[in-house]
Amino acid sequence: MDQHRSEFPVKSLCRELDISRSVYYASKKAKPSLRSEEDLAMRAEIVRINAAHRWAPGAVKMWHLLRAEGIKCGKHRVRRLRKLENIQTTRIKRFRAMQAMERVQPPAPDLVKRRFQTNAPNTIWVGDMTALRTKQGWLHLAIVLDLFSRRIVGWSMDMTQAATLPMAALKMALAQRKPKAGLIFHSDQGTVYASHDYRDLLRVNGVLPSMSRKGNCHDNAVAESFFSNLKNEVMHDRLFGSRDEAKAAVSNYIEVYYNRQRLHQTLSYQTPVAVESAFRVLN
Repeated sequence: MDQHRSEFPVKSLCRELDISRSVYYASKKAKPSLRSEEDLAMRAEIVRINAAHRWAPGAVKMWHLLRAEGIKCGKHRVRRLRKLENIQTTRIKRFRAMQAMERVQPPAPDLVKRRFQTNAPNTIWVGDMTALRTKQGWLHLAIVLDLFSRRIVGWSMDMTQAATLPMAALKMALAQRKPKAGLIFHSDQGTVYASHDYRDLLRVNGVLPSMSRKGNCHDNAVAESFFSNLKNEVMHDRLFGSRDEAKAAVSNYIEVYYNRQRLHQTLSYQTPVAVESAFRVLN
């Protein structure tokens, strides 16, 4: 009614809403309840956290984020207040269609078989590549992810999708993590991962190659899921002005947000860095 008082008389508005003018004026004088004030404060916190986490958390993850900051609330209340703020989580298609590519070497056997949980770091890594569109043209990104903590342990970006791109990501991971021999590296059957140079790099470092079935993106679902998150939380409805701008945004997302701040449902709503820190304490 307050929004339309300048257009219509209060008497007419009350008649349309079937309430008396006395009730309307009494409600104007009434003080907001404690519950209403608490809701308003929590709505502000939800908006703040939603912006800090790239407008991506759903209701359950928002509930965990609020609890992590010491704000007590229920899941259903969070869901209701998100709706009042018109907060919606927009997701793009999780998996992209894969096209079969001519292989340089026969594919490696699938040593993972969709078992995406491990008991220790540097047991199974997965890798994949994607392309990011910018006004200067495409920028290709290769990543290496540790299944134990879902942490991105290596990545590389370049204008082309040559074998040197995922090799640079793998070299970064090997240099940082220094894994023992027997580590499994799982990827799709793309040409770059089946190349002689890439397979030689795995062999020299004692890494066992593993490949998903031909054209089956679900066999490498964790890597695909990372790219889905990246595109929803960094690139959704956004076109980078340059490749350098895209590189800076992706680097910030991986190092500052994804590895250190983003809660992962698979990790019982912990961050990759927190999971690895807890493992080191216990071992």
